[in-house]
Amino acid sequence: MAKEREKPAMLHQIDENLKRVYTEALEQDVPDRFAQLLAQLREKGAKA
Repeated sequence: MAKEREKPAMLHQIDENLKRVYTEALEQDVPDRFAQLLAQLREKGAKA
């Protein structure tokens, strides 16, 4: 029975950790090189 109670707690902890990692990834800035490449693509798209 103890294992049955541990599993939902463990799944909840995994869920919370995944949400935290995802949120942290969203808050990171886009690398400069990637932003430059996006700007170049936008310029080419506007000219086409």
